[in-house]
Amino acid sequence: MSTMTLAYGRPTLADRLLSRSLVTDLVLVAAGTALTSILAQIAIPIWPVPITGQTFAVLFVGASLGVVRAALSMLLYVGIGLLGLPVFAPNADHSHTVGFAALVGPTGGYLIAFVFASAFVGWLAQREWDRKWLRTLLAFVGGTVIIYAIALPWLFVALSNLHVPNPLQATLAGGIYPFLLGDTLKAIFAAVLLPLVWRALGPVKKSAAKKDKTA
Repeated sequence: MSTMTLAYGRPTLADRLLSRSLVTDLVLVAAGTALTSILAQIAIPIWPVPITGQTFAVLFVGASLGVVRAALSMLLYVGIGLLGLPVFAPNADHSHTVGFAALVGPTGGYLIAFVFASAFVGWLAQREWDRKWLRTLLAFVGGTVIIYAIALPWLFVALSNLHVPNPLQATLAGGIYPFLLGDTLKAIFAAVLLPLVWRALGPVKKSAAKKDKTA
């Protein structure tokens, strides 16, 4: 008998801990949204883009949940922020931009990019890229590149519309230079953490496989 689920394809880390079901999937999607919301508040609120733990949450959710559930989790995160909940990272004055203003502002491209980056890392995780340190590192680097590729042009346009002098330099200075070290450390941390967790769950994986064969 089949069980309705939002997930498909090879199991991810979440599937090693919990059985796939629609209820479980909804809980995991909400948990991914909550984790991203919480780490967004751990921030150094500089302008135009705050330094946060948010990008790690985005990529970790992808690696843990897989492509579909990760994308839904990020869509939910963006959606509740656009509806007015203060889940986005704080501004330089410690206030929160919510609603449509957050989407059209300097950090709006990051919000859009989170969906694609998380789904990309989830897609790789379902191809077991999170089992070995080098592939995990490359997956997180790839997800980070996707964030930059979408967010930086958006930031450039936003700064240009705000008539910031030399918007290209301002984009680089405010959107990439402060984050390179942190993003590198996040990728290294994930490359160490995820393979270790998979290794620790090795006996669980074998037991589950045996159970599936006898079911």
